[in-house]
Amino acid sequence: HGCTVGQLDDEALFYLRSRGIPLKEAQATLMYAFANDVLSNVKIGELKHKINRIIAEKLGVDISLEI
Repeated sequence: HGCTVGQLDDEALFYLRSRGIPLKEAQATLMYAFANDVLSNVKIGELKHKINRIIAEKLGVDISLEI
């Protein structure tokens, strides 16, 4: 993932933006996808939910996903 080196993939960002997704949400989606790779290893549901909320808060978006 591009965010491992501090930059998002410009092509992925363009793809999301070209489908009408606002910049902030497109960036958050890409960053969340990276974080979710790590989060998928958390096996404790309550902890996973709390980490998910923290990630959404840090990204400044409302990510309402059931994990």
